[in-house]
Amino acid sequence: MCVDPAMAVLVLAALVVQCAALTRGQYDICKSLVSTDDGPTWEFYACQPKPMSMKEYMKVKVEPPGITCGDPPERFCTLENPYLCSDECDAANPDLAHPPKLMHDKEKNGLLTYWQTVTWSRFPEPLLANISLSWNKSIELTDDILITFEYGRPTIMVLDKSLDYGRTWQPYQFYADDCMDAFGMPSKRVQELSATNVTRVICTEEYSRWVGSKNEKNVRFEVRDRFAIFAGPHLRNMDSLYTRMESMKGLKDFFTLTNLRLRLLRPALGGTYVQRENLYKYFYAISNIEVSGRCKCNLHASQCTFKDGSLQCECEHNTTGQDCGRCKKSFRAKSWRPGSYLPSPNGSPNTCAAAGSALGNCECNGHSNRCSYIDFLNIVTCVSCKHNTRGQHCQHCRLGYFRNLSAELDDENVCIECNCNQMGSVHDRCNETGYCECKDGATGPKCEDCLPGYYWKQGCYPNVCDDGLLLCLNGGTCYQNQRCVCPAGFKGVLCEQPKCNSEEGDCDTAAPSSYLSLAVLAGGLLLHWLH
Repeated sequence: MCVDPAMAVLVLAALVVQCAALTRGQYDICKSLVSTDDGPTWEFYACQPKPMSMKEYMKVKVEPPGITCGDPPERFCTLENPYLCSDECDAANPDLAHPPKLMHDKEKNGLLTYWQTVTWSRFPEPLLANISLSWNKSIELTDDILITFEYGRPTIMVLDKSLDYGRTWQPYQFYADDCMDAFGMPSKRVQELSATNVTRVICTEEYSRWVGSKNEKNVRFEVRDRFAIFAGPHLRNMDSLYTRMESMKGLKDFFTLTNLRLRLLRPALGGTYVQRENLYKYFYAISNIEVSGRCKCNLHASQCTFKDGSLQCECEHNTTGQDCGRCKKSFRAKSWRPGSYLPSPNGSPNTCAAAGSALGNCECNGHSNRCSYIDFLNIVTCVSCKHNTRGQHCQHCRLGYFRNLSAELDDENVCIECNCNQMGSVHDRCNETGYCECKDGATGPKCEDCLPGYYWKQGCYPNVCDDGLLLCLNGGTCYQNQRCVCPAGFKGVLCEQPKCNSEEGDCDTAAPSSYLSLAVLAGGLLLHWLH
């Protein structure tokens, strides 16, 4: 029997990949060769890199300048022996220096090394220090963040995170010996959170109170305890966690970051008030920072390598970019989408596809079954989108409609008509939340109501009269803010003009004391409307 050598190689490769798949964890492989009636073919899966220690890849920045001890040399004490101040920090002496790199170094021969600040010699000026950690890469936390302090943990500190490479920051967790006093927040433990508030930012007193033990060094940001709310106490039900990652808004982003920052606001006090007679025992010292996570590759890569000074995803599924965040140039027949953990156990790869390939049928989200290839743009676009949709993939709503956020993108009711009131709105278009643009005086989501000082009459018009500034004169009464009902003998918008009784010859050309010229009235009305 003759065997095609190329086919034999494919079959052997398929066996090797399948055997490897049996020994790996969930979402560890991006593709596998499978046997079909037409021969071996690739089957694609959602995939992600293995968790790893991010400590060796992070860059550390300490602020403000001069906060690190040793320049000039300084002696310091310990809280355990506050009057034995024989230790010294000297930046010029390698054996006595405590630079920032010692927060994440590999401690050789079991020798403890740590970064240290100046002492609180300038009390009552606050002793503040910021430590920023960066990776130039989006990462997803997979285990607790662990910070190890020497000589006492801070009594007040904040852990911040950034999703945009340090341009903006948001609190991740507050730490204090008294949360209400420090931050105006009640103390809470992560174990008290539930599935409905798992992403809540809390203040904890668990790591800030003085216990007088050298073994109490660690401060944590508890990732595993939050995972356990969905996956169980030993994280054995990871399918449940991954399902929630896809279905719960904001959950995946909560564990994603590009930067971390420690804001150290008050050092350990030794369980007492600040003793001004010995300020050399108050300072911060950190010996280790552990951050466990994986490169964020949007479920399009199983490998992440360090090259050109930063972590890079080894992208699959015809994707590219540092986070596999876009399709390759010749594979844009479908819009880029991140992979999905669902359906388990292999997820959805959402592979980028080339025009004309088996996977290259343009996605129209169920709103069109016709596509057209635009050669000079190298894209395929949907034609004649239905259900009030528009766009390359029928993914937007037509003018006069807005997105129904409670419906999936392929739902026939994904676009809702704006229904702007024609009399009260500028046009029939609305914004993404369904609010119309109103004419002057109109208000409400559909511009169907009038602001105070206006009345409705096929649109909103300024009040002719009211009970405040625009009074009907000469005893006239205001009718629904639209007109003055004048007594006998007077007429005009505000009953400001006297009537003439020509038959009896008693027309008085002189105006009564309450008479005002129309010019004055018009000016007053104009000023009222402007204000």
